[in-house]
Formats: sequence, structure tokens, C-alpha cells
Amino acid sequence: MIKIGAVFGENIKTEKLSKRTHSYGKNYAIRSFLLPSILFLAIGILIIRLFFLQISFGAYYRHLSDNNRIKTVVIHAPRGIIFDRNGSPLVFNVPGFREVPDGTSSTNEKTKLLTQEQALTFLAQGRKDLEIDSLRSYPYKDAFAHVLGYIGQISKDELQSNEFSNYRGGDLIGKIGIEKSYESKLKGIDGKQLVEVDSLGNAIRTLGQTDPIPGENITLTLNLNLQKAVSDAMKDVKKGAAIVSMPNGEILALVSKPSFDPNLFTFGKDYKIASESGIYSSISQILTDSENQPLINRTISEVYPPGSTFKLITAAAGLEDKIIDENFEITDTGIVWLGNFSFSNWYFTQYGKTDGQVNVVKGLQRSNDIFFYKLAEKVGVDKLSEMAMKFGLGQKLGIDISPEEAGTVPTPLWKEKVIGEGWYLGDTYHYGIGQGYLLTTPLQVNYWTQIIANGGTGYRPHLLVNPKSEILNPKFLSEKTISLIKQGMIESCSAGGVAWPFFELKVPAFAKASAGKESEKLKVACKTGTAQHGTGDTWPHAWITLFAPADNPQIIVTVLSESSGEGSNVAAPIAKKILEEWFSR
Repeated sequence: MIKIGAVFGENIKTEKLSKRTHSYGKNYAIRSFLLPSILFLAIGILIIRLFFLQISFGAYYRHLSDNNRIKTVVIHAPRGIIFDRNGSPLVFNVPGFREVPDGTSSTNEKTKLLTQEQALTFLAQGRKDLEIDSLRSYPYKDAFAHVLGYIGQISKDELQSNEFSNYRGGDLIGKIGIEKSYESKLKGIDGKQLVEVDSLGNAIRTLGQTDPIPGENITLTLNLNLQKAVSDAMKDVKKGAAIVSMPNGEILALVSKPSFDPNLFTFGKDYKIASESGIYSSISQILTDSENQPLINRTISEVYPPGSTFKLITAAAGLEDKIIDENFEITDTGIVWLGNFSFSNWYFTQYGKTDGQVNVVKGLQRSNDIFFYKLAEKVGVDKLSEMAMKFGLGQKLGIDISPEEAGTVPTPLWKEKVIGEGWYLGDTYHYGIGQGYLLTTPLQVNYWTQIIANGGTGYRPHLLVNPKSEILNPKFLSEKTISLIKQGMIESCSAGGVAWPFFELKVPAFAKASAGKESEKLKVACKTGTAQHGTGDTWPHAWITLFAPADNPQIIVTVLSESSGEGSNVAAPIAKKILEEWFSR
């Protein structure tokens, strides 16, 4: 017991205290070892990291460093210029800008074209993500829209195709017409410039440059003045087409209505169209007009019943197969009856008159339906279809713009497969006058007229100037067949025929050059057509196809005016204006 004092109790019990061992020294030893180990480990990691950065991935990071310091500026190559046959430019290249958000357009799909107003604003702001580009200007606007086409920014799907494997996001390519068909020629090879920049993106110096190679210039068979004249002659046509070609297949003019100004697709919202122009003022108007569909090229991409213009082929089938000759005649009865169904002639329907005795020449002159009903019956549907295909129907002619439609040449097998019905004699009657299931493009009508003008040989229609025209159909018609058909076409455009606008067609300049006489008449060989379609209340399509001069053809003209009336009253006056323009020069 230990005696403590007054504060505590009298006594405190005490025990024997055991001796303990303290670990302070041991903990200190571990701590002194751990800290250096962590330090050495960190240094090792840094050394390994530096090894990978400097040795293993050194080239990669040097490339990144150079890219941060060196900027590649694409120098866009100008597209080739398109000229008409006389060397007049039909398009121009003008400066434009595009925005490249990440500074390089090599794979960037977000590249976008800028309007002039946007570009000026960005330049004033000191923007560094702009590239100078070359835009297309179309000085003749709607007159050449469908044949030349226009350019537009490449789409994502197009970028993924093999055809455009060398293109970049934001590149401009031909979308329709010649611009599309000859994209590979017109598109140049872009150059590039290597520029050293500072941390703010400011150019310090140029390190090197590869100059761009401009696109190839091309020359078309088109005639600038004639194309404008045809477009002007078609100004009152709501929907239709006109083609002017030469006997060797060269296309002099190609117009589709309604048309549009292709500059809308290249210059954007800041491009303004005069309000009095009468055409679409915005891209949205073009794209949303589902009724008139202005982007369709009606010369090659739309099909129609050709009406009486097809009687040229019906006549050829009868003459070539020796089913008829120049002496074969039928009596025009005004109406032909098949049971309860009647098939009438237009002259009887409108005027209650008949044409009397009709042979093949008079049949063409008067466009007599009764004659061609009976002739088609004699020829038969199979022979008629065979001759139609020789004249280029039911197939693409291969003109160098797209898309081209093939049309329809009906046969009993075709009708059974498509319509699910047998072939009737009434179908043959309709077929013989270019109605029923027969469908053609205006280009095909122009082509079979070319064959008659050439004496039986057909040349492929084309727009690019070629030293030698390609023969599609070697001569397959006899001289006698050509002579009779041509005579019927000449008389159709003369007094007593149906194409009244050509009865006394005189072109003074042509008369002086050809015969030295002011009053010399221009002899034209033509065939009109009035093609029924739709319901009974629908106006017929108006057609005319012709060549002139009849004895020495220079040009072939085909005009279609949709749902507008008779060929002689609507299409023929348009064709007359075209001839006056061509032969007055």
C-alpha cells in the first residue's frame, strides 16, 4: 500500500507493472523506406512514359505538332468552261467561299458554301476557317437549265460511292444535264498550299504550293442563238418540250418547260430573280411544285402518246413489208365500227366531212385516221412493233445526258403481262394512229423524223462535239418508201394539208441565199399530231415534227405542248418561229 495524501484515499492498491516493448523505431524505419520507393516508382513511370512519347510514338506526335504549326490550304481548281458550237461560253466561273469548321476539308462533311454576304461578314471578323472556291454562273438562266444542268454540293451518299472517291466534303459536282454527264472532264484537280501559322492561326510564311489544274473545256453542238430563240418561242407553253437537231444527230437546241434559273442552286439566298421574269424565285418553289415538276427534262425523261406523228412509222411498216404500195386506197367513211365501238376520223368528228379516196400520201397529207386504222389492221401488231423498234422506240437512244426514258412499244405479250388482258383489234386501231399503250419521248419522235430526213439511216443524238457521228440504225428503208413518206409530209405542210402555218412560209434571207428570189417559199416536210390522253375533258397533247428544207434537210424540229390542243394550231406556230430564226440568218 502506498500512502498518497489527503486528496486521494488513504491508500491505493498497487500492482507490479509489466515491462512493454515500444514500436516507434520500427515504424520510422518503414516510413523511411516507403517514401524513396514511391519516388523511384514515379521516376520510373515518367521514364517509361517519355520513352513511349519520344521513341515509340515520336513520329506520331511530331506529325501532330507539325499539323498544329502547318496548315494545309486547299486551292480549288476552276471547272472547265462549256462552249456552244461557235465558241460562245455558256457558263462562267465566279469567286465564292466555303466554311471549313475544323480547318481542313479533306474529310470534313460539315463544309458548307457561303453566300457573298456571309463571306464578307466572316472576313470582316477575321475568320480563319474560310476557303476560296469557284462557283458557276449561268448567264442564260432558264433557257439552258435542263441541257446544261447545274452544280451543287456533294452529298454524303455520293461521297461514299466509288465514282467520287477522290472528292472531299463540300466539293461541288454536276447534278443534272451536261454538268453531270461530263463531271470527270469539267472537274479539275485541286492544288494545295502549306502555310506555317502561329498559335493564333495567323499565317507566318508559305512553305510550299501545288498549283491546281483547271477542268477541261468542252464544246457542245448547241447553237446559242437558236437555243434562246427556241426558249422564247416556247415562252407561252406551260409544260412541253422542243428539240432541234441536224441530220447527223447533233443537237442544236433542247428546251423543256417549265424551266428554272440554275443560278439559284449555286448562289443561294442572296441571289435575286427579277419579279417580271415569270419563273421560280426560290429553290423551295422549284422543289415543291409537284404539279409541274420543273426539274424534269421533258425532252428525254417524260413519255407521251405520240399521236399522228406515229403514222410515219405505220406507213413505213406497210410499204416496207409490201402490204401496200402507192396505188393502195381506202374509202374514208368517217367512222369505222367494231361491234358497239366506233373509231372516227378527226375531219368527220369536227366538220362532218370525209376525204374520199385516200392513198398513203393523202393519208399523211390529211392525217386521215380511217386510212391508218385499216393499214394497221393489215400490217398487224407484231410487224408494227417490229418496225417501231427499228425506228428507235422502246429503247434508250443513248444521248449524253440523263435520265433518258425508253418508252413503251406494246405487243400482245406485253399487254397480257402488264394489263392482264388479251389484244383486241381496237388496240391495233389505236396503235396505228399513235394512241393506246404506245409511249415515246420527244427525243424519239425527233429521231424517227431524222431517219426519214436521212433516207433511212439514224444517227445517235448527241450534245458533245464529235468528229464523227455514230450510226445507230444503218439504212433500213427503201428509196421508194422514203419518197412516198416524204411526199406525204411535204403535202401536209402545203395547201390542202393540215399544217396550215407552213402553207406560205417565206424567209427572205433564206430565199436570197438559196435561190436569189425574195418570194421563194421554204419547202417543209412535216407531220402534226394531236394525242388524246387522260379523261374526256383533258385537252390533247399538241405535236409537230418536221425537217427543212424538204429536199436538202438542214434541221429537224420537234415540238410538244402538253394538254393544250391540236398540233396544227399550237405546236406548228412554235415550230414556224424556230424555222424563221434558223433560216433568217
